[in-house]
Amino acid sequence: MASESSNVSSKVVTRFAPSPTGFLHIGGARTALFNWLYARHHGGKALLRIEDTDKKRSTQEAIDAILDGLEWLGLDYDEAPTFQSAQADRHVEVAQKLLDAGHAYRCFATPEELEQMRAEQRANKQPMRYDGRWRDRDPSEAPEGAPFTVRLKTPQSGETTIVDEVQGTVSVKNDELDDYIILRADGSPTYMLAVVVDDHDMGVTHVIRGDDHLNNAFRQLPIYRAMEEIEGGWPDPSYAHIPLIHGSDGAKLSKRHGALGVEAYRDEMGVLPDALFNYLLRLGWGYGDREEITRSEAIELFDLSGVGKSPSRFDTKKLENLNGHYIREADDELLAGLAVEHIVGEADTALLAKAMPVLKTRAKSIHEVAEGAGFLFATRPLEMTEKAAKLLDDDGRARLSSISDALKRENDWTIEALEATTKSLAEELELGLGKLAQPMRAALTGTTTSPGIFDVLVLLGREEALARLDAQAA
Repeated sequence: MASESSNVSSKVVTRFAPSPTGFLHIGGARTALFNWLYARHHGGKALLRIEDTDKKRSTQEAIDAILDGLEWLGLDYDEAPTFQSAQADRHVEVAQKLLDAGHAYRCFATPEELEQMRAEQRANKQPMRYDGRWRDRDPSEAPEGAPFTVRLKTPQSGETTIVDEVQGTVSVKNDELDDYIILRADGSPTYMLAVVVDDHDMGVTHVIRGDDHLNNAFRQLPIYRAMEEIEGGWPDPSYAHIPLIHGSDGAKLSKRHGALGVEAYRDEMGVLPDALFNYLLRLGWGYGDREEITRSEAIELFDLSGVGKSPSRFDTKKLENLNGHYIREADDELLAGLAVEHIVGEADTALLAKAMPVLKTRAKSIHEVAEGAGFLFATRPLEMTEKAAKLLDDDGRARLSSISDALKRENDWTIEALEATTKSLAEELELGLGKLAQPMRAALTGTTTSPGIFDVLVLLGREEALARLDAQAA
């Protein structure tokens, strides 16, 4: 049984095929992840195709952003990326085969005729689709040298059924599909043709994409079936159409919900790649009540049967909480290397790594880690927040003077010794520990929030800590 499963899995080939007209948005990243995981789970191949046929909108900047985002997420591919525009001659070749075999035809309808056709359909409240006016006409009826498009002859009767791995069995009546263009008047191939030819030539067995492409499957299958009839070896792929991501309010995901590019989650929100990987995995796929799933576990557990049919809701707070978990689990030196880039001025990465165990305990982003570390590299005189300044009134400054005197007598500059000395002083002054810790925190960090006050003293070191206390003491 195991060998049979292995034999099947070796045939799995998936592809992620973004259009480079903008950043890698969160929906595209999840589609990329699901394709990658399905291939890795089944021991197959994950491929990447850049669909850059829209030359007016495709940019190198967008291509770079997509590749960078995928690499950051840790999605690697088994072959170098292919570019759809480089396959144009092959697309035209297939169109010619369809034309020669009678599965496609030349349409000489002018733009004016087509607009009149659509106007009549609108007026009669009919579906807007090509009426097949050149489907059975002889091309010789057209004026000599007249421009033409090439349209696919789609089935006109019966229905087409897809057993989708996510949506289940879906059927569409063939008379609802029109004969769409596969070659434009300038001879260039359309997306609908190019994607089928590319998927076939790349050996793609499973097309996993957003359910906004479900209708495209019914339009693309006739090309597979026509080419299967013409030359064989064009099997239908398996389809899996994933529900789209919605905002927390149930509306279509937009920028106000957090529909940003992957680079924005990294750079602007301070999200770790493992956290976004885990969050995207759980956005529409589930395995019991498990929330935190490692990459290796995801590869082992992922299958399309776990993908739900309903749209998933993007929850920024949930992502932030998950990111906090991964920050706490992350290597301290790795975190220090990330956080140091967000600290103003010079920062000692080694000191940052040393401080990380106390800095990362409550942080939910790399920015919060960097913000929490700010006191380490601040220069005297410290800039005080409004709340911190209020703690340094006459009473606060007097207490700082007592604290400084007591700590100067302490030769063992460790958390335990410093805590014991400070508690002893609090008892002597008949004060709660907080009455000393609060002005200390203000004087040492310029804020009212920080890691534990004795951690702060140790991280700053004896000389700097005492200098900051003295600078604010009465």
